[in-house]
Parts: sequence; C-alpha cells; structure tokens
Amino acid sequence: MDGLQQIGLPILGIVAAAAVTFYAVSFNEIREKSFRDFEDSDTENEGFRRFPSSREKRARRKAEKDAKS
Repeated sequence: MDGLQQIGLPILGIVAAAAVTFYAVSFNEIREKSFRDFEDSDTENEGFRRFPSSREKRARRKAEKDAKS
C-alpha cells in the first residue's frame, strides 16, 4: 500500500496539473476568439471600437517608445 501511494500520488498530481493547464489554455483561446469576433463585428459597423487591435497596440507602444528617445 505504501509503494502504491509513493507512485500513484505523483502521477495523480501530474494528471491534475495537465488537466488544469488544458482547461486554462482552452478558456484563453475561447476568450481571444470572442474578442476577435467582437472586433470583427465592430469593424463591420464602422462604429467606435472599445478594444484596439494588437497591431494598433504595438504601433502605439512603438510610438511612445520613440517619443521617449
């Protein structure tokens, strides 16, 4: 029984960590997809966009960095 616990417990921990990682990554992908869908629907209407695209964020950061130099 002691040997089974020494082997089984670490394996159970690894499986649990893998499951948590899988669900975290899946949730993140679903969230990013919903933001992309929201931005796509927003650009179709040519209305105000609440969230700038990643390209716009990078351009803004680069402009701010260049302004500091």
